[in-house]
Amino acid sequence: MHLKLTPRLESFQEEVRTFLSKELEPEMVAAVRSTTTVWVEREAMLSWQRKLSKRGWAVPHWPEQFGGTDWTPMQHYIFEVECARANAPELTAMGVKMVGPVIIRFGSDWQREEYLPRIASGDDFWCQGFSEPGSGSDLASLSCRAERKGDEYILNGSKLWTTDAHHANRIFVLVRTSNEDRPQKGISFILLDLDTPGVSVTPIISASGDHEVNQVFFEDARVPVSQLVGEEGLGWTYAKYLLGFERGGSIKAERLKQELQRVNRLLLSKVRGGNDHFSMKEIERELARLEILVESLSYTEMRVVAQLEAGGGEPGPEASVLKVEHTEIMQRITELAMTSLGPYGAVLERDRPIDGGRFSDHAGDITSDMLPIVPRYLNFRAATIYGGSNEVQRNIIAKTALHLP
Repeated sequence: MHLKLTPRLESFQEEVRTFLSKELEPEMVAAVRSTTTVWVEREAMLSWQRKLSKRGWAVPHWPEQFGGTDWTPMQHYIFEVECARANAPELTAMGVKMVGPVIIRFGSDWQREEYLPRIASGDDFWCQGFSEPGSGSDLASLSCRAERKGDEYILNGSKLWTTDAHHANRIFVLVRTSNEDRPQKGISFILLDLDTPGVSVTPIISASGDHEVNQVFFEDARVPVSQLVGEEGLGWTYAKYLLGFERGGSIKAERLKQELQRVNRLLLSKVRGGNDHFSMKEIERELARLEILVESLSYTEMRVVAQLEAGGGEPGPEASVLKVEHTEIMQRITELAMTSLGPYGAVLERDRPIDGGRFSDHAGDITSDMLPIVPRYLNFRAATIYGGSNEVQRNIIAKTALHLP
């Protein structure tokens, strides 16, 4: 499917392409192609964010008064597609696409002035404190508590699977401030510095050997009341608003096409060869199926963009549809890459880095393009769980789109 762009949009597309050709450095592209986790390595991402910030494009979806642009939904779409095609790093969503929009809509004037410029520039690096031991998909059951004493909240409890907490300097957390009424009504949304006394970060090493997630502990951590976003007890409402950006706030189909190209390169390499005719036929069939699914996802993204362009408001159940489709297709692509890699997967499993180390050069037929395949397969097993499990997303779709009981 190809969009027929107006002259104005064609001019904008050329402007984006020119910027990418001048500013996107080979080291940044290499970092994207070699990444094994959800986000590209921090330094490559921040270097790219600084370039975008200088150009005024780091937070294009924010209102202009806070550093955003006046782009139309179609311009946002063109920008993300061109960045994906060029293999530009995605900016970590926790700041620019998650807590930033929440502060803009629900935060105080002080919070906007304090945090938004530093989020846009990359000076602040945020992480998300939602999940807890025993409270993941059932987030309303969370027990991390914030007790108000005078002008402070005192936090006790922990958060689990906190991506990039070991790199971040700030965290936004959902905490329980009341046990009255429904569980959702006792949750509040609080911002705090990770160097606050009583806050500690413990690493969790994933099956792939990467250090991406952590557990964060709060032991009598004192936070000023001014760090509360909006009203006490309305954190659940703010979290649902935030999760709409997490689940459906990016264009993903073009990134998936890059992953399919990796599989194609693998199939054409010496590693696979041509001596297993039956397996190759099955792989080719699955590759064709996935190409169709990715194209279908691309159509869905375009329909959502067209809806937004027509003034349709924020995505509703469409965000859940996009989250389900993207993560399940991504898992199938990583499975196909593993199948295509065949016995070489055992070699890469033996030699993969532990705890975030960089891949070393390999002699022979194995190329750097193949090195991330095993850890990406392992890491993306969690893709259908984080951001709200796909089972939960299907319930949302059933209730809000299909109106089932």
